[in-house]
Amino acid sequence: MADNIPQRYEFRLRVHPQKLAEVRRAVGARLRLWGRGELVTPAAMCVTELLSNVHKHAASPECVLTLENRPYGICAAVFDSETSLPVVKEPDFLSECGRGMFLLSKTAHEWGTDLHDHGKTVWFTLRAEAVDP
Repeated sequence: MADNIPQRYEFRLRVHPQKLAEVRRAVGARLRLWGRGELVTPAAMCVTELLSNVHKHAASPECVLTLENRPYGICAAVFDSETSLPVVKEPDFLSECGRGMFLLSKTAHEWGTDLHDHGKTVWFTLRAEAVDP
């Protein structure tokens, strides 16, 4: 990993379902730049879920996605203006929705939420050694 590559990357965006593939490509490119290629697939799934929740549940599609390269793996976070927290539900696998946070909770090493005066941050970590080769 080159020392001159920033280890934190921030995307300011308006979430729209048609833009999610573009965001996943950008996340993948950043992780590969950091030498974290093994985390691209789980990170893309988790980021997609967080951004989909902004689209479905937040009053505004404006959000900030932050990626950080850490010694153990990566941390990703999405800040939006909504104060209601995501809920992990037992999935109904016959339903077309409602599985995302369950899948994130089973994929990420850790995840959580932080409430702020003007919204919330939902974050997750992925550990490089926790990913199957």
